[in-house]
Amino acid sequence: MSRRLRILALGGVLALASVLFAAAPAQAASIDYVALGDSYSSGTGTGQYIETNCYTSVHAYPYQLATDIGANLSFKACSGARTGDVTANQMGTLSAGTDLVTISIGGNDAGFSDVITQCNIPFVNCMDDIDNANTFIANSLPGKLDAVYNAISAKAPNAHVIVVGYPKLFKGNNCSVINGISAAERTALNDTANRLANAIAARASAHGFTFADARTPFTGHAICDSTSWINGLSWPIIESYHPNKLGQDGYTTLVEGKL
Repeated sequence: MSRRLRILALGGVLALASVLFAAAPAQAASIDYVALGDSYSSGTGTGQYIETNCYTSVHAYPYQLATDIGANLSFKACSGARTGDVTANQMGTLSAGTDLVTISIGGNDAGFSDVITQCNIPFVNCMDDIDNANTFIANSLPGKLDAVYNAISAKAPNAHVIVVGYPKLFKGNNCSVINGISAAERTALNDTANRLANAIAARASAHGFTFADARTPFTGHAICDSTSWINGLSWPIIESYHPNKLGQDGYTTLVEGKL
């Protein structure tokens, strides 16, 4: 074969290859997922932890969600986190390339855990503590949530952001006595949980984020229900009033339904 014919033949092969490669579907890009928030996102309460600084667990809904959708997970949620902790310590991996963000935050700012601790003390009335939490939720929490949500929007402008809410913890007044928490206090704490969820939902909506309301899926699975998704007073104490493994499974289903 002459040199000219060889060149023509090679050109034909390259042209055919370019057509074939152009027609081949591009490999699907992986999902970059950043999980922010507090103990309800870290998996505190499941009893099995990767580490105990933030009490993160492979049973937490961010781990389960990342596995289910094949995402690259940056897991930043930490037990005890407040809104200021999220903006200061958890946003380092957010970027314009972030596809998905989930966050649960606000409960610690409102002092919900401290209020429940106070309510657990026998013969101590915690109604004043509950009223103080309600006042904070109404007057101070919205601004703190706005600061977090604004920062997420600025750092990850292209992400789908799912704000994950908190459930009501207790069954009804027909629940047996729980570690000193009276029926009236349980009712009031459930009302505070409603106020907290409504405040978070309102601010999430204002920022164009998706709100995943945990109250409905956790109904029938509160403390004292036959299949509870939430721990009562537990040891270690940090696991008290947090979702157990079943609760994190419920969160996974809830969040996946919002994708």
